[in-house]
Amino acid sequence: MNGDTLLFAVFCIEGVAERLDMDGTEVYKLLTGKGDILDTYILEYYDTLHTQGREYIVDELVDLMKKEDLIQ
Repeated sequence: MNGDTLLFAVFCIEGVAERLDMDGTEVYKLLTGKGDILDTYILEYYDTLHTQGREYIVDELVDLMKKEDLIQ
């Protein structure tokens, strides 16, 4: 992971945390646990995702977390 992808991962985690009114640490644990969304989605598709707007990215991540039964 380089500096750009690290910053993007933090951006995603904090965006989701804000949307869900959760602590960033809690969101990080959810994204790195079951399904490992951090590696298999956020970092894997960094090249495409980082060109999108904040709202789109957060919506996508929240939807994916719901599909993975990480949140309700």
